[in-house]
Amino acid sequence: MEVKHDIAKSFFTKNPERLEWYRQQCYQVLPNYVKDLNNLLMRLFNQHGGLHVVQPMGGCEWDDETEEVKGFAQFGYDGEDFLEWDLKTLTWIAFRPEAVIPKLLLDANKAIGKEFKFALTQIFPEQLKKFVDYGRSFLLRTELPSVSLLQKTPSSPVSCHATGFYPHRASLIWRKDGEELHEEVDHGEILPNHDGTFQMSVDLNLSSVTPEDWTRYDCVFQLSGVKEDIITKLEKDRIRTNEVKPSDMTVLVTAAVVVLALILIGAAGFIVYKKKKAISPPSYPDNSTELSERVNPET
Repeated sequence: MEVKHDIAKSFFTKNPERLEWYRQQCYQVLPNYVKDLNNLLMRLFNQHGGLHVVQPMGGCEWDDETEEVKGFAQFGYDGEDFLEWDLKTLTWIAFRPEAVIPKLLLDANKAIGKEFKFALTQIFPEQLKKFVDYGRSFLLRTELPSVSLLQKTPSSPVSCHATGFYPHRASLIWRKDGEELHEEVDHGEILPNHDGTFQMSVDLNLSSVTPEDWTRYDCVFQLSGVKEDIITKLEKDRIRTNEVKPSDMTVLVTAAVVVLALILIGAAGFIVYKKKKAISPPSYPDNSTELSERVNPET
């Protein structure tokens, strides 16, 4: 197992028993469930070989204001939701017909149910609270994003893109006359950046918007824990695009044609030169003395 983050490395250096618990889960406890479940699933799906993936995922969410803890455990198979643990009823939820038999088997195994309940209600919340307390200055920080307006072509939607914010509890909306828009708007997912921050975007379809009405629109970014919003007006000059303008395209095409013509002319000249050299007779010396020296070099 490789610990990625500096805070996590520091934490596990001081609490090695925590990392050992994760190792046992990954290499001893879960593999037994996954192996048995995988063999059962291949029979249920009438599969006789090939590569198949059982994906277990478990964790918890903790609200440090209300102290509410929500634990979750799920199984996926070949990239699709398969089973989910219901902490209230202490039973499993089947997401497809093939999951019914594994659900019944897991529900009947009370020992497994107790292990999941203990992990989700005791171990995970305890660890999460220690993680937050240990890395509070980093985990509870706030970073505001840079917001840009992007558009591929004049007929494309305008995308309001925010990147570099933390935490991921944020919203990005389009407004018209101060009211949030729900139609002609396409919200993207919150995605992680390589540096631990996040990015998101929301597109606005301008097909029914006249240029005179652009000033009535703005994009608003809101970050949890920050009172002030970042408001970006829909203005032509603010939109960034990678579209190649017709004039630029003409220059590029003209330059390409000139370069190609020079290459062809050079190639043609070289071919003509080679042909002339091949058919031209050898040159002879102009005077008899030079000719005699070539024929009889010793004299």
